[in-house]
Amino acid sequence: MLNPPLWQRLLAAAAYLLPWSDAVPFGRSLFSLLPVLQWLRLPALPLAMVQQMVPFGGFVVFLALYLGVVRNARVPYMIRFSVLQAILLDIVLVLLSLVFSVLLTPLGVGFALRTLSNTVFLGALVLVVFAMVEGLRGKEADIPSLSEAVRMQLY
Repeated sequence: MLNPPLWQRLLAAAAYLLPWSDAVPFGRSLFSLLPVLQWLRLPALPLAMVQQMVPFGGFVVFLALYLGVVRNARVPYMIRFSVLQAILLDIVLVLLSLVFSVLLTPLGVGFALRTLSNTVFLGALVLVVFAMVEGLRGKEADIPSLSEAVRMQLY
């Protein structure tokens, strides 16, 4: 099988900046412990700024990606796959963020909450780096359950 062109691989990898922009807030306590990790915020800044500047920015970005890329049959499969997988990963992170803000934050900012938040951040970091590297290699990032759901939607 031939490798996709470089522009397709770059766009497939860039799709994972969407979930990364929602994963960065989970790393607040790690950023204060290890300031060098703040460099990990940089790739998410442009997307986070767009989401904050535009009213309902996150929803607008979601609709634009879903309708303009995922449901557009003229877009190469690899890009559609990566964008849909990034959207699903982002939905999981947004739901976790809601759970943290509604259920856990009123309980206090204790050790357990920081540990859970750090775990979500590190897990998202591993998934995003893995998916970006696979995208740059021209391969589908096979994340169990998530990739299966993406394939069912695209076929």
